[in-house]
Amino acid sequence: MDFAKIKQVITLFPDFPQPGVSFKDISPLLENPDYFTFIVDSMADVVKKMQVNKIVAIDARGFLFGSAVAYTLKKGLVICRKKGELPGQLVSETYQYEYATSEISIQEDKLNPTDRIVIIDDVLATGNTAVATYKIIEKRAHAGGFVSLIELDSLNGRKNLLNSTHLKDADIVSFIHY
Repeated sequence: MDFAKIKQVITLFPDFPQPGVSFKDISPLLENPDYFTFIVDSMADVVKKMQVNKIVAIDARGFLFGSAVAYTLKKGLVICRKKGELPGQLVSETYQYEYATSEISIQEDKLNPTDRIVIIDDVLATGNTAVATYKIIEKRAHAGGFVSLIELDSLNGRKNLLNSTHLKDADIVSFIHY
């Protein structure tokens, strides 16, 4: 199995959730245990080389992959949620993405100065959500990388991450490019 085959299974929905946006539906990948296992194992192989002790998964589809990779590697999992979804003391960042403005947060006590963290999400689009997550992590710990299943190259998310963080190109890994 390879990612060229995986890419063929992703369903594209043009003009969803709004005109001009092409939604990449990964549901068929999640339904098929062989595809899902291949994706999680591939992500885990990359994360293992990053020598991290925690994984931060971004709301909401990042949870699917982040939790599976954390389980596979026996690493701690921290969730980064949308505004109003987490209780307690929070570290938050506001950001813009393709079609809206939002805010994300991590519970303040989930990050420690000794933590080395990889961020996992399903898609790297503009990179704004990834940059906001990175900024939250860097307030309390160290972000060592970013991993996503899909990268939308035309939206320059990788460039945004490189320009807005200390990450290097090798620290940003995506398996499928559009």
